[in-house]
This record gives sequence, C-alpha cells and structure tokens, in this order.
Amino acid sequence: MELTLVHYMYLFIIILIIIAISMKQDITILCILGLGIIGFIITLNPIKSLIVIYKGITVSGKEFIDTIIIISLINAMSKSLSDIGVDEIMIAPITKLIKSKTLAFFILGITMTITSWFLWPTPAVVFMGSIMVPAAIRAGLPRIWIASVLCLFGKGAALSSDFVIQGSPSITAKTAGVEDTLTIVKASLPFWGTMCFSAIVTAFILMKKYRKEIMDNSYKEIAETRNTVFNSKAKIVSKLVIILFITDILGMFLFKLKGDDATSLIGGTAILILLIASLAKNTFLEALSYMANLVKEGFVFGIKVFAPIILIGAFFFLGSEATAKEILGENATGILTDIVLYVSNKIPISKFAVVTIQGIISTMLGISGSGFGGLPLVGTLANTFGNSAHLSVEKLAAFGQIITIWIGGGTVIPWSVAPVAAICQVDSFEIARRNLIPVAVGVFATFILGFLII
Repeated sequence: MELTLVHYMYLFIIILIIIAISMKQDITILCILGLGIIGFIITLNPIKSLIVIYKGITVSGKEFIDTIIIISLINAMSKSLSDIGVDEIMIAPITKLIKSKTLAFFILGITMTITSWFLWPTPAVVFMGSIMVPAAIRAGLPRIWIASVLCLFGKGAALSSDFVIQGSPSITAKTAGVEDTLTIVKASLPFWGTMCFSAIVTAFILMKKYRKEIMDNSYKEIAETRNTVFNSKAKIVSKLVIILFITDILGMFLFKLKGDDATSLIGGTAILILLIASLAKNTFLEALSYMANLVKEGFVFGIKVFAPIILIGAFFFLGSEATAKEILGENATGILTDIVLYVSNKIPISKFAVVTIQGIISTMLGISGSGFGGLPLVGTLANTFGNSAHLSVEKLAAFGQIITIWIGGGTVIPWSVAPVAAICQVDSFEIARRNLIPVAVGVFATFILGFLII
C-alpha cells in the first residue's frame, strides 16, 4: 500500500498535538479542526466534512459512555457515604497503616496492582477511589501523585501483564499464532519487570524531588480529620459496603466476569449502596429527592470531566479501523494502522530492524490510545517478523504487548486516564504530563532489553 494525503495530514496533526501537549496547551480545537480537515480531504465536500465532525463526536461519546456512567454513579455514591460518615469509618484502618508519603505511594500502588489483576484497572479505580485515596491524601501525598500511582500501577503494571484474567496475553497469543497463552505470559516477565521497575522508580524519585509541591499542596481541607460521630446506621452501612464489594470480587471469580461485565457489576453495586445510604440518612420521602439530587450532581461531574475528552477522542478514533468505519464510512481503514503497515513493509528485515519496528509500532499504537485495540496488530506483526527473521515470536509479541498497553492503556494518553482523573479530581492532561518521563524511561529500558534478549 501507499500513503496518501490523508495519512500525511493525520501524522502532521498528531505532531501538532504532541507539540501543544508539551507546551501545556489544550488540544480540543486541534482535534476538531483535524477531524474536519481529514473529513474534507476524504469527501471533498465541506457539508460532509461537518457531518464527519459530528459523527466522530457521537462515536467517541458511545465509546466513553460506559465510563461516564460508572464514574458519575460512583461520585454520587461517594457523596452519599461521606454525608453519613461512612468514608471515615472505612479508611480508619488504612490511615493507621499509611504513615508517610513513601508508604502511601507503595501501599496504594501495590494494592492497586493486585486489585487490578482481579478486577481490571477501571473497576479497581472505582473500587478503591473512595477508600484509599483519602487515606493517601491524609498521609501527605498530593492528588496528582495519587493519580499517577493509580495509573502506573493499575493501567500500566497490572493491565500490561494481566496475569489473572489474561485478557491481554490471550489476544496477543491468538493473533501471534501462539496456542498457549501462558507462553506469552512467561515471555513477558522480563519486559514487564524492566518496564515496571524503571517507570515506578523514576516516578518515585520525581515524587520525592517535588518536596515544595507536596508542602504547598497538602489539601488541608481533607487532611484534617472530621469530628464525625459514628452512629449505628453509618457503622452498619460501612459493613454492608465492604460485604457487597467482597461479594463482587467473589462473583467475578466464580462467574468469570471481566472488562465491561466487571465494571457493570461494580456500577450496579454503587447504585445499591447509594440507595441504602440515602435511606439511612433520610426518611423514605426525603430519600426520593435526596438520591435524585446526588445522581444529578454525579452526572454533572462526569460530563464536566469527559466533555473535552469526547471531542479529543473523536480525532484519534480515526486511527483504528473499526471506529474509522463508523465515522468515515464502510470503505474507511484505520489511518494509523495503514501508516504502521506501510513503515513495516519499507524497512529491511534484521534483528535490530525487527525489534525497532515492533517497538516503534507498539509505541505508535499506544499513542493513538488503542490500548487493547492495538494488540491484534502487535501479535500479527510478531508472527510475521518473528518467522521471517527466525526470532522468538513469543518474546517479540510480549515485547510489543508491554509497550502498547503501558502507553495506550491509560498512563500518558489524556483521555485514557480520565477515570483516574475523575476519581482523584485532577486534570487528565496534568496526569499524562506527570507520567510522561517515568513511562518514557521505562520504554527506553524495555527497548534495550529487547535488543539483548529477543
């Protein structure tokens, strides 16, 4: 295949977006203009290019709607629990354990990783948000670093490995022609360990470096313990919350729920807890309006967070074939996928070239925000390159998987960190900027390891 004006323009706009992000500027306008320009180049019709812009936004909205709903409901649930003092009861034991910023960093991170292996990161963020985040804040860890920890340990370390549910390695294995998923898991261990160690240690060093920031942004309004008198209703509700979420975990295990199903179970539980907390605080008649108001506030919060994310995502969904077809029509292909395939066909085959191409392609797929969507291409290329150059298909596939998920799964792409941003109440772009150096260091170290052991 050959690249066309559409491909070159798409790359040019991505470069402009990267420059804007590096300058700490909002990229919403660039994404909308880019979507319209691509639409005009393809249709040569200004009216149809406007239609493309709207279709892109609606497709993006459909992709994010589940996350918007779960975040909105969790926000409403958290407020209802806070109103009756349940949050204070639940975080008391954790607060005793987390005594410093360092302990908060690692205890929060390790807990997030383990929880994400069983729930997947988005449900895990939701599950932990109202319990451990306040405890970490009280220990002196600023919200922005809490968000960074949740992303690096959950969306990075846990999702890229996916040792328990094995969604990531199974997709990679199938498209790479590897029959045993466990083979990909074993092959990924050195890459995973290198990536995690490099990124997390770098993030920790940076966190310790920002001492002035930590002192200046101590969030005293949260760090000061409320003088809450725990009544019997609050204690009962707190026990019910723990029981219900433990039941969710068991249910996910027994019924093998993952991904959207796991998130839906957490969402349904959040609604039930919201109902219980509303009735515990109010009479039945008062609870009717009380719960409705909390739900309204929750959705206002969710839409406020995701409104720019939907517009930005509309442009990047042109990169993947499935969503590009919805936006541009059935004849469309994934623009970024086309670019990746073109590059892979132009560079001569050798070990150095194969590892470089696989790494660059995996990075590009991650930057596009593909995450899981990029794994089929990663696996396919590993199979093609590995057999052609007589290299380990398993190692090549695992190498690509770790990089793609670490970048695109939700660490440095602003719209993919939105759930964490919503839970921690910080800006998505600030989280992405904070994670950029640690993830870049991790990717560089993983590249070096790839050259040595593949």
